[in-house]
Amino acid sequence: MTVFHHPVRIYYEDTDAGGVVYYANYLKFFERCRTEWLRSLGHNQTDLLAAEDIVFVVKSVSADYKRPGKLDDHLEAGLRLEHLGRAQLQFEQWVDRLNADGTRETLVTGNVKLACVNLKTLRPVSIPDWLHCQLQPSDAS
Repeated sequence: MTVFHHPVRIYYEDTDAGGVVYYANYLKFFERCRTEWLRSLGHNQTDLLAAEDIVFVVKSVSADYKRPGKLDDHLEAGLRLEHLGRAQLQFEQWVDRLNADGTRETLVTGNVKLACVNLKTLRPVSIPDWLHCQLQPSDAS
């Protein structure tokens, strides 16, 4: 299935007093990656809200922290769409450190489920057919 990557640089604001990335910020990096993935497909969330009155909200998330990210690290957030339902999407996500020697280390992995909801009612709704077709994962990995 399709894999998408988005660069992340660690700034002082992302870290705790020890210069280590604060754990909750990885969820922000996951979110940014999903937003940029959607944008790469030609859609942004404000347009979906204006045209369809829908938003994607996190239904569940799990994260496994493996190594700490640090101030000034160059990271890459990634995702793979694992499941596309009528009203839900499920992603495998990760954040890797890109080392100067060309190697990468996985810092965190996670799974995120999103639900498509009508913003006015906050109730689940089907992803519009035209968008559902565009979100279909390709056969290439």
